[in-house]
Amino acid sequence: MALTSSPSVPQPMAARSLGLALLITLIWGVNFVVIKWSVADAPPLLVAALRFLIAAVPAVWFVPRPAVPSRILWGYGLAVGVVQFGLLYLAIELGMSAGMGSLLMQTQAFFTAILAARLLGERIAPWQAVGMTLAFGGMAVIGVVAGADVPAWPLLLTLVAALGWSVSNLLVRASGSANVFSLVIWSSLIPPVPLALLAGLTSGWDRVLHTLIHGSWAFWGAVLFMGLGNTVLGFGIWAALIQRHGASRVAPLSLLVPVFGMLASALVLHEGFPAGKAAGAALVFVGLLLHVFGGRLWLRSRPVPPVPPS
Repeated sequence: MALTSSPSVPQPMAARSLGLALLITLIWGVNFVVIKWSVADAPPLLVAALRFLIAAVPAVWFVPRPAVPSRILWGYGLAVGVVQFGLLYLAIELGMSAGMGSLLMQTQAFFTAILAARLLGERIAPWQAVGMTLAFGGMAVIGVVAGADVPAWPLLLTLVAALGWSVSNLLVRASGSANVFSLVIWSSLIPPVPLALLAGLTSGWDRVLHTLIHGSWAFWGAVLFMGLGNTVLGFGIWAALIQRHGASRVAPLSLLVPVFGMLASALVLHEGFPAGKAAGAALVFVGLLLHVFGGRLWLRSRPVPPVPPS
């Protein structure tokens, strides 16, 4: 997950900071179950629109506008709001399970590496290539062997949503040293209008109005959790942790998101994991681990050249 750049001298993570990081990954993992609840009786694109509206207002009155060009602000808002979360909410409504969705969204790490190699000339390291091969093999297993449990259209929409996330990562890189928490808040003003219009066109305006007028307390509680807890609180604390401790220490902890997501889905929604689905998920997760931590293993495995005598 792309966030603000770390300070020149990152501080070691104390128990309090580690606890906060674990809390945020738990919130982000449980959020997939909350999404599943919220789209059960409401237009998914409307739910996404409300999530970003609540994340933006009233926070924009207290958070300064990020020092980025308008094209980056708009691009980030559309990539995250419309492509990433709009398609994710739609995929979950169409049958993508909460746990599997939380895992497949992490393929954004691979898409980011591929786009960076293609557009920015960055080199894909050997361990990243192996990790991608394992992960995409796992997705093939999920799509073929466990096809009955993971329908094709929700699977495709989830992967495109992950691609939208990777585009937003590149836009964060292009923003330089801008405050990413400010970018998240201000860009949240952009998705509500197109998402609401798409919700009316795809689900019907009568259903949109019925949800707004007759939505239950549980529904509005879920929207508040997604907008305030998941977005404002989550990104705010995460950005602060990365600024204090550095991305290399904090960012890998985001791999716990699908762990919490799959556990919450199994406990709350009683999601099952038959052999084919579990095998595919395991391959994807091992590929992610190799993608994130493979560089350290690669360097440790290489022999240290002898120091020439002085």
